[in-house]
Amino acid sequence: MTPECTRVLDSLGQPLPPELTAHVDTCAECRALQEGFGALEAMTPPLKAPALESTRAQVLEELKAHPKATPWWHEVLVLAGVYVGMTVLGALGLTRTPAGLFRNAASPWVILGLAVLVLLTMVGGAVVALAPTRRVAWGLVGTSAAVVALSVVLGGSGLAVRDFLAGSIGCMRMHLLLSALPLLAALVVLRRSAYNPARSVAAGLSAGAVGLLLLHVHCSDGSAPHLVTSHVGPWLLLGVLALLVRARLPNQNHAP
Repeated sequence: MTPECTRVLDSLGQPLPPELTAHVDTCAECRALQEGFGALEAMTPPLKAPALESTRAQVLEELKAHPKATPWWHEVLVLAGVYVGMTVLGALGLTRTPAGLFRNAASPWVILGLAVLVLLTMVGGAVVALAPTRRVAWGLVGTSAAVVALSVVLGGSGLAVRDFLAGSIGCMRMHLLLSALPLLAALVVLRRSAYNPARSVAAGLSAGAVGLLLLHVHCSDGSAPHLVTSHVGPWLLLGVLALLVRARLPNQNHAP
C-alpha cells in the first residue's frame, strides 16, 4: 500500500484533490475501493454525521490492520496439509492392523489409477471450493462426483469376502471417522467467504476423499453393492452434510 493509497482511504466519502484523483485513475485497488464505497452509499440511507464517522473509523482501522488480503491458495495449502496429515495418520493406523494396509484384490494398475483419481478429487475439490471465481457450476461438481463414484464401483475386484451388513457398518464407520477432521477443517475455511452451495458440496467431497482413498486401498471387499453402500455412499453423504452444516454457520467474511 503506497502513501497515496493511504490518503485515498482517509478521504473515503469526500472529494479528492487532483493528485489523488489522478492516482485513483492509475490504481486498480483504489478505483475498486472508490466504486465499492460509492455503491454502498447509493444503497444505504443517509447516516447522521456521528454514525457515519464511527463507521468510517471502523472501516479504516480494519483496512489498516489488514491492508492486503491473504491469497486464496494459502487456504488450499492449509486444507491440503490437513488432508495429507490425516491420510498419513490413517495409513499408519491401518498398517498396524493384522491384515496390513493394502488389502484390495483388484489389479495393481486399477488400484493405482483410482488412487490418483481420488487424490485429484481431494485437491481439486479444495481448489473449486476456494478459488475466487464468480460462479461455481453445479455441472462441474456433479459430473466430477459421478465420474469418481462410477470409477470406484466399476474398478472394484468383484470379491465379496464377508457378511454384507457387518462389512458395510465397519467401512462406513471407518470412512466417517477418517473424514471427520478434514471436514471440520473445510467448514472452518469456508466460513471465511460468503456461503455458496456448490462450493460447500465440493469442499465436503474433497474432505471425504481422505476416507475414500484409505478405504480404497485397505478394504478387501470389492463387490459392487458393498462399494456403493459403504464407500461411495458415505462419500456423497459428506458432500450433502457439508452443504447442510455450512448453510447454518455464521460467516466470518461476506466476500464472494
